[in-house]
Amino acid sequence: MADILQNTYNRLPVAFERGEGAWLWDTEGHRYLDALSGIAVCGLGHAHPKIAAAVADQAHTLIHTSNLYRIPLQEKLARRLSALSGMDQVFFCNSGAEANEAAIKLARLHGHRRGIERPKIIVMEGSFHGRTMATLTATGNARIQHGFEPLLEGFIRVPFGDSTAVAEYRSDPEVAAILVEPITGEGGIGIPPDGYLRDLRALATENDWLLMLDEVQAGIGRTGRWFAFQHEEMLPDVLSLAKGLGNGVPIGASLVAGRAVDLFTPGSHGTTFGGNPLACRAALTVLDVMQAEGLREEASRLGSRLLRLLEERLGHQREVVEIRGRGLMLGIELDRPAGELVRTALDRGLLINVTAERVVRLLPPLIINDAQVAEIADTVSDIVLELIDKTERHRITA
Repeated sequence: MADILQNTYNRLPVAFERGEGAWLWDTEGHRYLDALSGIAVCGLGHAHPKIAAAVADQAHTLIHTSNLYRIPLQEKLARRLSALSGMDQVFFCNSGAEANEAAIKLARLHGHRRGIERPKIIVMEGSFHGRTMATLTATGNARIQHGFEPLLEGFIRVPFGDSTAVAEYRSDPEVAAILVEPITGEGGIGIPPDGYLRDLRALATENDWLLMLDEVQAGIGRTGRWFAFQHEEMLPDVLSLAKGLGNGVPIGASLVAGRAVDLFTPGSHGTTFGGNPLACRAALTVLDVMQAEGLREEASRLGSRLLRLLEERLGHQREVVEIRGRGLMLGIELDRPAGELVRTALDRGLLINVTAERVVRLLPPLIINDAQVAEIADTVSDIVLELIDKTERHRITA
C-alpha cells in the first residue's frame, strides 16, 4: 500500500499509533523514547491533556471562518507573541516555509520601497528555509535544489557565522535584506560566534536592510529563551516561526518590527487557512502550558545536563568533531557519515535524526525529565562508540 504515496521520503519501517509525553508506541506495541519531537514540533510531548482538551473544545466550537473576517483568537495570539518577542505585528500562515516566503516577499517590498528594481537577499551557506521555490532557492543545500532549476534570482550566499562576509556587501546598492537562522537546524546545529546577530543587526541598520531571522526550529523555548535571538538581546525586523508553536497543529507566523511594519497591505499577501481558530487555540494553549510549567527554564537546565553527559562519554573521542547545543537543540558531529545510527537507535527504542550527513541531531520535547535525559545520553553514546569501533575494525582488517 505504500506505493499509493508519492516517493518523497525514505521512511523508516515503523508506524506509530499513540503517544504520551516523551514516549511513542508503534503498531506492534513497542515503546520508543522520542528525542526528535517530530523535528522540533511536539515541544510539549505527545497527547498533552491540555492541548487535547483545547483542540477538542475548539473543534466543537469553531474551526474555520477565513481571514475575510476578524478572528479574535488570532488577535489574542498575536498580542501574546508580540509581548514575548518585542515585535510589532504578526501574519499567520500554516508552516515555516510559508513564514519564510512571507519574509522574502517583505524583503522585496522593502527593496522596491527603496527604489531597488531587483532586490537581493543575503543568505547563508548550509541554511535551510523550506521547499517552496523561493525558500528552496534561499536554502544553502545544492542537493535538495537539484532538479528544480532554474532557481529564483536575487540571493547572495555567504558563510554562516561570518559577519565580515556580510559586511563586504555594504556597497552593493541592490541588497535589501539578510535572512539567517540564529542556530542552523538541518545544517547541523551550527551555533555562530557570540555577537554574530548583533553584528548583523548593526549592518542591517547601517545599510537600511531588513534583518530577517528564521526561528522555525529554534523558536518557542527550544534554546532556553522564547526565541534564540534573545540570547543576544537584539531585535530583528522579521521573525519566522512555526513547528513548536502548535505542538503538531499546523501553524506558522511571520512577525515584523521597525522598518518591516506595514509593508504588507490588503491584497498584497494572504492565506486561506492561516491563523484559523483551531490553530490559534492550540498555539495559545502551548504558550499557556510553557509559562505555567516553566518549560523554557527546563529546556535550558536539561539541555545543559544532556550536553554534559554526552561530553563525559564522547568528548574524548578523536572521531567526535564537536558536541554542541543550546537548550534542547543539540548536535554531535562525527568525522564520518552517521546515517546508519538512525536505524540503530530505532532498534533500541530511541528516535533520533542525522542531518548534514555527519551530525546526530537531538531535539527532545521540552517536557522530558532527568531520567529520560540520561537514557538519551546513554543510548546515543553507546551507538556512536559502536559505530566508531566498527569503522576502526573495518579499517584495520581492510
